[in-house]
Amino acid sequence: MLLLPRLLKRFVRKGRLTVITPDGRKHVFGTGPEEMLFAGVVKTAPSVTVRFRDDKVERELFLNPELALAEGYMDGRIDFEEGTIHDLLTLFWLQRQELRKHPLQQAVRKIRFRLRRWRMHNPLGVAGKKVKHHYDIPTEFYKLWLDETMTYSCAYWHSPEVGLEAAQQAKLRHIAAKLKIEPGMTVLDIGSGWGQLAIYLAKACGAKVTGLNVSPDQMAAAQKRAEAAGVGDAVAFINKDYRELTGTFDRVVSVGMMEHVGVAHYLEYFEKIRDLLTPDGIAMVHCIGRVGPPGFTGPFFDKYIFPGGYAPAMSEVFAAVEQTGLWSSDCEFWRRHYHWTLEAWRERFMAHRADAVAMLGERFARMWEFYLCACSISFDIGGDMVFQLLLGKHKSAVPIIRDYIADDEKALAAKGL
Repeated sequence: MLLLPRLLKRFVRKGRLTVITPDGRKHVFGTGPEEMLFAGVVKTAPSVTVRFRDDKVERELFLNPELALAEGYMDGRIDFEEGTIHDLLTLFWLQRQELRKHPLQQAVRKIRFRLRRWRMHNPLGVAGKKVKHHYDIPTEFYKLWLDETMTYSCAYWHSPEVGLEAAQQAKLRHIAAKLKIEPGMTVLDIGSGWGQLAIYLAKACGAKVTGLNVSPDQMAAAQKRAEAAGVGDAVAFINKDYRELTGTFDRVVSVGMMEHVGVAHYLEYFEKIRDLLTPDGIAMVHCIGRVGPPGFTGPFFDKYIFPGGYAPAMSEVFAAVEQTGLWSSDCEFWRRHYHWTLEAWRERFMAHRADAVAMLGERFARMWEFYLCACSISFDIGGDMVFQLLLGKHKSAVPIIRDYIADDEKALAAKGL
């Protein structure tokens, strides 16, 4: 241990990190578990003990901490004798600013930022392949830890006590109310997942819904779910990139899809939404965003989870929208909702972890555990959030005050929808 201690001494001030090297020596950093106020919430910087299984881990962690930690854990080269990967990532996030001040890490971050447009180049054909990397994992795996609606996006929580199923139903209701959908309206759902939003809009609102999906496996499963729900004649799923579609729709909705578009394609994305809307149409974009300035996707997520994906800064979003002539009629920020969603998913995943290992192997299970932990912590004490942007072709497309959303939500809830 030569390189890493200098970094860790500077980095670990709260909590305690004990590193056991392959020769059995212990290296201790920090003073012990300690409560601290972070982002308006009291958090405990935990005590964690990790064991390095080989001598290469130190150098890899020094050069590329996030990716090396993830891969070391996935490969079993980093193990825990006290605490968990969630504890270690919490310790990291609470003090990550100190790590980012290190000259080497600053240089690496500058390089990654300069390369981000290349990493997010998602033209026709390439974009679909990148999305399939994540969503063509067997559906049975997702069934282990999603709720019964198979909704794989941020839920809408009135409080963390309501439970995942109720929060996901509230999200569907919120979107339907926000879009003010009436019977017979045509709706385009860009990136329709396993189809629950399309099914809900057809069933609860009487809409005719077209779902776009570049994952054939997801699309086939979604069509079966629509038929089982009795709305097979009102919902159709098409295996196309959004850029290939023509026609117009009364409503366009995009949930959890803009993250896969890429910065260089934002103008193209919003222009296509504009062109797909009828003159009085309304569009809603639901997307993960970042509270700070433009950045880049971390190396672990870019390599293993969402290749070519990116959570935009709001300045990047509005810079594209303002060039389209669309009216930004409303923007709502969900600050803690995804943390509660991810914690519910993580709890369910850990309860079925043995099944995940049997299905896809220990390395994959460790990768998914790292993903859920890192995301949950980022939405808790990091700079990630979710926004919902409401767009119209003219100033009066959306009702002038937003009270209508709560009124329509209550009406849907009264019907048990």
